[in-house]
Order: sequence, then C-alpha cells, then structure tokens
Amino acid sequence: MKHISGHLYRSKIALACIFLFSAGAAMAQQKTSMPIIKQVNIKADTTSIVSFGAKGDGVSLNTESINKAIAAVSQKGGGVVLIPGGLWLTGPIELKSNVNLHLKRDALLQFTDDFNQYKLVEGNWEGQPAWRNQSPISGTDLQNIAITGSGIIDGNGGAWRMVKRDKLTESQWKKLTSSGGLVSEDGKMWYPSEKTFKGSKTKNAGVVAAGQSAADLQSIKDFLRPNLLVLTNCKQILLEGVTFQNSPAWNLHPLLCEDLTLRNLQVKNPWFAQNGDGVDVESCKNVLIEGSTFDVGDDGICIKSGRDEAGRKRGKPTENVIIRNNVVYHAHGGFVVGSEMSGGAKNIWVYDCSFIGTDIGIRFKTTRGRGGVVEDIYINNINMIDIPGEAILFDMYYAAVDPIVLAGEKREAIKTVVVPVTEATPQFKNIYIKDVVANGAEKAIFVRGLPEMNIKDIYLENVTIQAKKGVEIIEGTGIYLKNVNVITDDTNPVVKIQNGNNINFNGFKYKEGSALLFDITGEKTKAVKVSGTNVSQAKKQSNIGTEVAKKALEISK
Repeated sequence: MKHISGHLYRSKIALACIFLFSAGAAMAQQKTSMPIIKQVNIKADTTSIVSFGAKGDGVSLNTESINKAIAAVSQKGGGVVLIPGGLWLTGPIELKSNVNLHLKRDALLQFTDDFNQYKLVEGNWEGQPAWRNQSPISGTDLQNIAITGSGIIDGNGGAWRMVKRDKLTESQWKKLTSSGGLVSEDGKMWYPSEKTFKGSKTKNAGVVAAGQSAADLQSIKDFLRPNLLVLTNCKQILLEGVTFQNSPAWNLHPLLCEDLTLRNLQVKNPWFAQNGDGVDVESCKNVLIEGSTFDVGDDGICIKSGRDEAGRKRGKPTENVIIRNNVVYHAHGGFVVGSEMSGGAKNIWVYDCSFIGTDIGIRFKTTRGRGGVVEDIYINNINMIDIPGEAILFDMYYAAVDPIVLAGEKREAIKTVVVPVTEATPQFKNIYIKDVVANGAEKAIFVRGLPEMNIKDIYLENVTIQAKKGVEIIEGTGIYLKNVNVITDDTNPVVKIQNGNNINFNGFKYKEGSALLFDITGEKTKAVKVSGTNVSQAKKQSNIGTEVAKKALEISK
C-alpha cells in the first residue's frame, strides 16, 4: 500500500511552490519531489507470547518464549505477536519478516541488565563496521515488519552507560557512585564496570580488524554498548505508537533500510545519556518520521550515511525523507545531519516541527576526512524556544564534543589551514530554510565552511530569531538571507563575515540602535550585497578589515 494521503498531496504541492528564493540576481528553485513511502501489510491474526510460556512477573526471563512466538508466527505467513499487560523481562529479541510485535498500553518490555545474555556480534557503530553487544531488538534482511501499540520498550541503559559528573547534581553523583562501578582518576567520569573503563581507554575499541574474534574483546565487552533497536537492510517497516526509552547507546538505528515509517512514537533518554540519540537514519531510502516526540541525551532526529572511507565505500546516501509534525525536547540537536555523512544525504524535507530546549536547533555538522555531499534539503515551518547554542548551524569543523561547553571546560580555537580537495572533503550545498521562528538562543545563525570547500548555496527566508548574538558566516559562498530578522542582545556586531563570497541580505532587520551592523574581514571576502535594508538604524554601518577589497560591501535600496 502506498502512503499518499490528501494531506501529503497538498503538502507536496505547497512545498513545491514555497522553496523559491531570490536575492538580487540570484535565484534557486528546488527540482526534486516529495517521496512516497510504501507501507506494511501484515495479517491481523494474533498470537500472545503467553501461549509460548512467557510470564509478565518482572522476574522470569522471557527471551526464549518471545523469540519462539515471533519465529512461529513468521513461519505461518505472518501476523501479530501480542505482548499483553505486564512487566516482561527479556534478553535480545530478533524480529522476523511479516510480523507485527504489538504492545498493549500496560505492557512494559524491559531488557535484562545481565550482560551475559548479549553476545558480541559484528555490527556497525558510528558509521563503521564494529563489534558490539547484540542489540536488544534487531532484524536483518527482513521485509514487512512492525512494532506497534502503546506500551513501553525499556533498554535498561543505565546499566551500560558512562556518566559525566558535570551532568549530575551532587546528590545524584553520590547516589550513582555509591551504587558500584568506578570513578576516573580525575573524578569526572563514572564507569559501571572495569570492562567499561578499560574499553574507554582502548584506541578504536570494537572496530573490526582482520583476524579478530569475539573472544579477543571479552576484556572490554561491557564498553561495546548496543543500540536499542537496529534494523539492517530491511524493507517496509512500521514503528508506531510505542515508547522507546533508556537505550544503552542510540535508541533507534535503521541502517540500509527502505520504506521506513516512524509514527506517533515517544523516544526518551536521560539528558545526560552518553550517545543517547533518538533516531539515526543511516543510508536509508524512502523514510517518513511524523507525529513523534523525542527527549534524549544526544541528537534528536539525525541523518547519517557512514563514516569516512567506510561510508564512501558503501556509497549509500540517506535520501527521500519526510520529517514532519515532530517535537524534540532536550537533545544536542533538533534536526541534525552528520557528522557521519560520508555516503551523502539528499532530498530531505523537514516541516511543521518544534524544538524546545535542544542544544542546537537545526544542525549540520561534518569534518575533514568524511567526504560525502549533503544537498537538496528543504526545511519549513520550524518553531524553537530556549536554545542554549545556535538556532541554525552549519559547521565543517565538528570535533566530537558536546555542543555546549560545560562549566570549567576549555577548548582550543580552530586553526585555519588550507588542505587539498580530495574524495575525503565533505560538501554542504543547496539547502533551503524558510519560515523559522526562534525565541531564545545563544547565536542566531552560524555558518563555518572549510577554506578549500566553502559551504555553498544556503537560502534562508522569513526567519525571525531572538538571540544573544546575531549572524556569523565564515568561508561561505552563495549565502542568501531574505526577510531575516535577528533581535540580539550583543549588537557589536550584528553580522560578522569572514572570507565570505556572494553573501546577500534582502530585507534584513535588526535591533534599532545596534552598535555595529557589519564586521567584514578576510582577504577572500567579496560581493557582500545588501538591499531593502535600513542600514541607518545602526550607530555604525560597517567595519571593514584593511585586507578586504574596497568594493566588497555593496549597499542598495
């Protein structure tokens, strides 16, 4: 069955019309179309796990009963495997084709904290082949599968995770450390076991190496935390209505999948959860994420496609994605692309979403070595409040650290050097952002490309952001801001441009009486064009570095 509701059809026509931007003589128009996502078709025949001996007493381990029920239903041609009300303790569950695992509202499926139940398997971690503990829920090479209902799936992640002291109150830290485990020598990190600690000190821990076996990794096994749900090379998938929470690492990880629908989910993790992402869609095609709520410890809704050489060799972009009507609470980013995007990402539509308290709102991140092209991204109708970092961010210097600097933490400034362009050079281009409102952010808009590969062709229209700081563009080419309004506390400057080329402001608005409107530096800066903007509202119109060409800033009515 194809998913193309009346609402989707109207949205498709509307979005095809709105993504038309202009800035002076420059124009850009999207040429791709909204994807269609095939839906599952599973028999309604229902089998309860109780009929296979499962007991919802919170004590009995139901791994065998649940897996037998799933296998039996699949072998009969498919149907529903019912998890009724109760507290169901289990080890890893392996899904099968044509099966809908359905949880009643009062069903709590909790995965055991007995790590012996999770065997080491060759899987994937942050875009590279890696040994990991078997995921609590997994499926490979399947078709027509679903997890539905309104119950709760709990990954018991607290048994697996390291925790930073800076992310807990004093009483929380004392309670955690008194529960067992060990604390790092500097007192800043808690580890649940000696194996976890040893793994954290092991370079490239778990990365698959020639001649290596699972037995070679037993001394660091606990460190190789699994993602809660991993689906690999599966087609026609539905996750609907269920709460996924408390994952050891990422919550939901579809990899190399097609025709994936996530609808009306609750995805939750403690805000301090290390690598506690909501959903990481990696190298997938034809994806719909709608009506869902995310409140997690790392990125909320994230697009990936493999890391560095491994991702480029795989060569599978994440493409044809619709993300709509979602809410993201705490997360490192609301909607995120990267940083593992080495296979590329394209034709992604994000609209009618709200980000509340996410560290960054709209976040594009990568770094040298990744390679990959991110292009044709369409973002529309986004609301944000209380963003501790940037409301909109493009950064090609991602350094695998938390986006918000913790108290007392010191970070070195970026050192700009030019390196040759190779297949390992990443690219961000052709990204369209329209109708965004943000109330409260550290910085409104931040664009930082590489000197050898600028971020190119970014179009922002009808954007209003209240923030402490305004707009900063470094190594950007073809950046268009139309009807953008930044209301900032710090107005010295409102806009900072360094080595920018073809930067266009049309109808730009800012706080009256601002100290300095434009601060322009960098010997490569040229063609900064301003039109339809009342530059006289600022106390000082511009500060232009001596290395900048005299005609770099062009102001017209």
